[in-house]
Amino acid sequence: MAQWWRSAAGHYRTMAASRCSSSAFRCSHYHTIQAIPRECTGSKVSARDRVQGRIPAVLFFQNLLEKNPDNRTESKKYLLTVEKKQIKAILDSVHAPTFCSTRFPLQIRAGSGSSHLVESGTVLPLKIHRDEESGKILNLVFVWAEDGMKLKVDVPVIFKGEDVCPGIQKGGILNKIRPSLKYLGPSEHIPSKIVVDVSNLDIEDRIFMRDIEVHPSLKLLSKNENMPICKVVPTSLGNREPIVE
Repeated sequence: MAQWWRSAAGHYRTMAASRCSSSAFRCSHYHTIQAIPRECTGSKVSARDRVQGRIPAVLFFQNLLEKNPDNRTESKKYLLTVEKKQIKAILDSVHAPTFCSTRFPLQIRAGSGSSHLVESGTVLPLKIHRDEESGKILNLVFVWAEDGMKLKVDVPVIFKGEDVCPGIQKGGILNKIRPSLKYLGPSEHIPSKIVVDVSNLDIEDRIFMRDIEVHPSLKLLSKNENMPICKVVPTSLGNREPIVE
């Protein structure tokens, strides 16, 4: 019976992840990121931009990060600045961990307040660099994410059902082993988050990476899909399990 419950829970998790993916992109259209080009770089220039309420950013094709030069695309790379207020508003309106796994429309204008559109498209935030002490955003990295473009994305894992989990109610602890899963696939099929339902787990029950179903075009980038994402352990064994790839 427990095995059937876990199978049913896995089916529900798949449906939840798919709904989150499509709805997240619909919601992201309410946030068209506005950017302007920047010609100069350097710490002093970046500091001046931040004082003016802007965040330095870079936008490029993700395959520029490939070790093999033959796989890199040199075009459509931009040095930009974006409005700090807008980025803060987006972070406040979306679940923060999903910001770097959610696609957004972007418009590059010729300058601040300009109506001239230099470039537009769909992008994915790749990294947020913050000051270690203050937590303020120092700069952002975006990659182009048009439909059909294959990306590698760390998708955050969100756990639900802890409040009714039988194992936790018996005194167990949910050991959250994997905070995210990395996928490779077309950008339009990458979910903004993976929702893992733990509401039916008893003590010693686990959910494995192989239990998570996503769009068939996505490839899980893990050496061992039999690794658990989470496990309900007795309180005396509440230490985290090591992540082994």
